[in-house]
Amino acid sequence: MKFSRDIQSLSVFKRDSAKFLKRMKETGEPLVLTVNGKPAAVVVHPADYDMWRERERRETIEGIRRGMADVEAGRVRPAKEFFDEMFEKFDIPRRGK
Repeated sequence: MKFSRDIQSLSVFKRDSAKFLKRMKETGEPLVLTVNGKPAAVVVHPADYDMWRERERRETIEGIRRGMADVEAGRVRPAKEFFDEMFEKFDIPRRGK
């Protein structure tokens, strides 16, 4: 990402949207839009968005499969036992105790 090119105010984007969309297609880089100097939105090419969504979907499915395999293999324990261990290990105070 090149900040001078890939971060623009919303008002400039509105005025020159065709130019920015063409540039995004050519560079493959998203465009960060600002309002009052603060990031307000990110515009990405539809193909990139689809790719990111598909990758997220595959990672989610794989995580679910790993969790189900753990259950089937008996690599589970009660949540209370896990949380008791984490509270103690990291010296986290408990509410109401």
